[in-house]
Amino acid sequence: MADEDIRSRISALVEEEHRLRENGDHSDDQRARIAQLEQDLDQLWDLLRQRDAKRQYGQDPGEASPRPEPQVENYLQ
Repeated sequence: MADEDIRSRISALVEEEHRLRENGDHSDDQRARIAQLEQDLDQLWDLLRQRDAKRQYGQDPGEASPRPEPQVENYLQ
């Protein structure tokens, strides 16, 4: 997946998250979807950071791969 594709996916997920959050009351399904969006976004941002780091050190950014959600969630911001 190219950086542009990752950024496009991030934009689409952010738009969906904003649409869901605009509504005051959320159903259980909506809350679950928001949580899933947050996890997906964390993984995509992490993937972009991995690709940037590989590029910075002369490695192939195509070798970067999404890390498991629990691993990404435990990173300090």
